[in-house]
Amino acid sequence: MKKLMFAASAIAVLSSQLTFASSTIPPELIKKAQQEGEVVSVGMPDSWANWKETWQDLKTKYGIQHQDTDMSSAQEIARFASEKHHATADIGDIGFGFAKIAKQKNILLPYKPTTWNDIPNWAKDPDGYWAMGYTGTIAFIINNKLVKNIPHSWHDLLKGHYRVSLGDVGSAAQANNAILACAYANGGSEKNIEPALKFFAELAKQGRLSPNGPSLANLEKGEVEVGVMWDFNALNYRDKIDRSKFTVLIPSDGSVTSGYVSIINKYAPHPWAAKLTREYIFSDAGQINLARGYARPIRTDVKLPADAKSKLLPNSEYKHAHPIRDFKAWRYVSSRLPQEWQSQVMIYQH
Repeated sequence: MKKLMFAASAIAVLSSQLTFASSTIPPELIKKAQQEGEVVSVGMPDSWANWKETWQDLKTKYGIQHQDTDMSSAQEIARFASEKHHATADIGDIGFGFAKIAKQKNILLPYKPTTWNDIPNWAKDPDGYWAMGYTGTIAFIINNKLVKNIPHSWHDLLKGHYRVSLGDVGSAAQANNAILACAYANGGSEKNIEPALKFFAELAKQGRLSPNGPSLANLEKGEVEVGVMWDFNALNYRDKIDRSKFTVLIPSDGSVTSGYVSIINKYAPHPWAAKLTREYIFSDAGQINLARGYARPIRTDVKLPADAKSKLLPNSEYKHAHPIRDFKAWRYVSSRLPQEWQSQVMIYQH
């Protein structure tokens, strides 16, 4: 499930508003969005990647009210597909691996924001059905009080004596990409995640696969010894609870860099407000908001202020982080992951 992140200062909000040039947005789009007056999102809560500031900006600048229902990527697609003409949601944020699945279901409304040409081709659908707003890399978050020997790699992780938290493998993009990151580190690939399944089966046999997901609440309660999650979530949770209590790092023997994409419901009850929301996400201000949420903006032309830069790990941590290379293979393999996870890993779960 998604997510939990932070409170922004009034100065940061003002800075975001000043950075954003509303004059680049078609006035007719703004007018129609204001007439609707509301946008309903799924999987975009305040606490994830600093969506909070973007929702605040849309309310302050345009009078657009907002509400969200937190859910996984698979659940978002299922909501759009099942409700159709009775839609309750306008816009969502799903893992990259789910993007083409959503498009194939014919449930998306295409829209290209005015900054479209600043988004890399690999990170957007050519027809505007989806676009990646930010990237993330799978990281470890370690409770320093509960873990004596900090694992710096997947190899270290396997040798440890602590429990490992993943989340909802099969339905959540974060957990699925954790499996792929482990596969990379152990000689696998998008086509071959067997090394990762064997890795986690061994953890399950040892009784070290925790049923508790690496959520903010579980981390706060001390129920997560080592969590495997996106760097932007791990860094945010660390700072939100107590920076000194946790270590966040990218596994040195391999990880995966992917991202989340914006999707608009074909049957959106507030389509113009959804389009305005996408405009803002890909504006300078929206991209800076994401960086303040520890997420790396997709638009590399945006100059990040010092406070946003300070939220990110140094580039040196990412030496062995790889982007997904074979998207077709990964879509097929990830679609089978729920069954493989149950048959090869969960059968050993204590």
